[in-house]
Amino acid sequence: MRSIWKGEVSFGLVNVPVKVYSATEDHDLHARQVDKKDGVRIRYKKVRDDNGEEVEFSDIAKAYESEDGEMVILTKEDLASLPVEQSHEIEVTEFVPADQVDPVAFDNAYFLEPASRSNRAYVLMREALESTDRLAICTFTLRNRTRLCALRVYKDVLMLQTLLWPDEIRPAILEGLDKEAKVRPQEVKMAASLIETMAADFEPEKYEDDYQLQLKELIEAKAAGGEAFTVEEREEARDDDGDDEVADLLAALRASVKDRGGDADSSDDDDDDDDEGSGSGKKSSAKKSSSSSARKTPAKKTAAKKTPAKKAAAKKEPAKKSAAKRSTAKKSTGRKAPAKKSA
Repeated sequence: MRSIWKGEVSFGLVNVPVKVYSATEDHDLHARQVDKKDGVRIRYKKVRDDNGEEVEFSDIAKAYESEDGEMVILTKEDLASLPVEQSHEIEVTEFVPADQVDPVAFDNAYFLEPASRSNRAYVLMREALESTDRLAICTFTLRNRTRLCALRVYKDVLMLQTLLWPDEIRPAILEGLDKEAKVRPQEVKMAASLIETMAADFEPEKYEDDYQLQLKELIEAKAAGGEAFTVEEREEARDDDGDDEVADLLAALRASVKDRGGDADSSDDDDDDDDEGSGSGKKSSAKKSSSSSARKTPAKKTAAKKTPAKKAAAKKEPAKKSAAKRSTAKKSTGRKAPAKKSA
């Protein structure tokens, strides 16, 4: 790698000489513009506005508009004369808790390499940052722009990560959130259960850029005069792209948890009014009573006390078999009732 900047990190009276290297690179395939008739490449020309004559790159300069509307031409020498361009210092202004910098503000990343014969000061700063769990907030000028940045430790290397300025982050004003929908406690609990079944340590190496891989496959296939993907594969991809909203969130969450080997019956069903449809007033009041009792007493004891009454009710009304019986069976056995499985 080739360094793009050389200077020193300064905090207090301590200076750490460093070289700066770009820490990231683009892996995307880049297209060229061509004439679609024969594939001949299209090139852009720099031309004058007044007569259309082509201008050589070496004759092109930068101009900025003044407050009076006059175009002022600035050469590379003019820009290099700015005081901030004369400074080769990454100035640490403060150390802040790492969790106070939202990831949305992170921009480009750069590696810092020790640039002196002894890397003692470099190692000292790295160890100090790790031990305090803080980020060093810095400012420095790179490529004609003053950068706000965070200095942190990345795999035993000091990394400088530029930050977006506050006015570069748009406010999150979204019409879709003007009126938020209400979700039930059971849905939140079941969603949390699904998250737990999918919990893992982050290993970015196991992920691939599917678009770039398929694009390469398509390019090679077209170059060989064939087709990269069958009609069936394209139709399957379209079928998987459905974005219809799930009608019954709780049922979908239960199925997802069960599919991943989790316990889909661990969530209470005190508010299953939506699933039971138009039940009688007695059934509704019984549920409310059961819900309030569950808050005051352990769930198992409540279920045990109500079981005889529910069995008696089931004998008188065999057609209903009452959701209360299913609820009791769930709480006492921890298994889902047959009716729920078919649903």
